[in-house]
Amino acid sequence: MIRGFLIIFLFSFLLILGCGENKQSPENQTGNSETKGEKGDLENFAENMQNLSESFNEGKKVNPVDFRDLKALLPEQIGNLKRTNASGEKSSAMGINLSKAEADYSDEQGNKNIDVQITDLGSVSGLNAFAAYGWYMVDIDKETEDGYEKTFVYKSNKGYERYNNNSKDGEVSVLVARRFVVEINGNNVSMNELKSTLDLIDISKLEAMKDFGVEK
Repeated sequence: MIRGFLIIFLFSFLLILGCGENKQSPENQTGNSETKGEKGDLENFAENMQNLSESFNEGKKVNPVDFRDLKALLPEQIGNLKRTNASGEKSSAMGINLSKAEADYSDEQGNKNIDVQITDLGSVSGLNAFAAYGWYMVDIDKETEDGYEKTFVYKSNKGYERYNNNSKDGEVSVLVARRFVVEINGNNVSMNELKSTLDLIDISKLEAMKDFGVEK
């Protein structure tokens, strides 16, 4: 989650920087130096971040779904793996709003572990989301002696899976309605167990919330 947030933040910063350079001209350089004292660089950056996120959502502001609603979609149990922890949070910075729910599952011996995250990208859905989850924009089909990775389609939504045959760890992720990301990571489990976990999450409920919090 933090990694994705940082990628989104950096991508947005570079775009803003590029836009700022394009807009700068000799005629307005003097004017900019005079107004810099009225509005600080950090305030300008925050304002630009918010404007950029709105432009990626067709000029609409998007407030994320309450993380408690996302948390309600997390399964109570996965096969013989019991839920050991469940949490949720909302993050806001520089006009970017996200919400996330997460749960951990483990067997009694602690040998098998699965982590499930549901994230509402909120105001950074669209192009910024693609920057954080690059597999959405490409088709992947790669196989080695150790394992494989590939993209796939799950209930009309683009997904990504990878698995290591030696360590028996893997990941299944799906970007739902270009707004919600379901991420499932597991250790000492099979790919079938990870995909079965995905089936336990009601994707249709996420799709039904795709327009929630959208301010026109």
